[in-house]
Amino acid sequence: MGNFLVWAIWLVAAGACLATGLRVVTASNPFSSALSLIGNLASLAVLFLLASGEFVAAAQVLVYAGAVMVMFLFVIAYLGGRADAPWAGGTRLIQTASVISAVSLLAVVFVALMLNAGGRLSDEAEVTRAFGSPGEMGRLFLTDHLLAFEITSIVLLVAAVGGVVLGMRSAAEELADAKPSLQQTVASPEEAAR
Repeated sequence: MGNFLVWAIWLVAAGACLATGLRVVTASNPFSSALSLIGNLASLAVLFLLASGEFVAAAQVLVYAGAVMVMFLFVIAYLGGRADAPWAGGTRLIQTASVISAVSLLAVVFVALMLNAGGRLSDEAEVTRAFGSPGEMGRLFLTDHLLAFEITSIVLLVAAVGGVVLGMRSAAEELADAKPSLQQTVASPEEAAR
């Protein structure tokens, strides 16, 4: 009975992961897309729990579904309708680069699957008891992977600053937005006489 329950939970979490992932890329509203991404991250956390990765599941919920998604939603709300403007009417170069990237990614996945099918990736790794523990991960972050850890923090800082810069409006934009509302409030003499 326990094994059946694990498989049932796995199927529900995997289905939710696929459905919300599809919703992320197909939603026309960026706010709806971000909310779907939260559901995707939560279903991934359930899959990590089923794989006995409790620490990774907790980090997934706290860091990604919590802090990072709050930042995403803040930036989306801050930018409003202007969030899609940089990509509106994408150039031919962007479309071509997207197709080349997708084909390259599929080629990498295909090669990895063929190597696995050939038995070249089937060697088992030696996993110690400390593998994946918070202490071991902290030691690796602050010794072997310190540069990558710091570069990631700088990239997140640049993303936050970029969101604020994109959200700032120039004086010309504010004046252009205010002009129609001023024209609506000030009536012409003919309209006032009616």
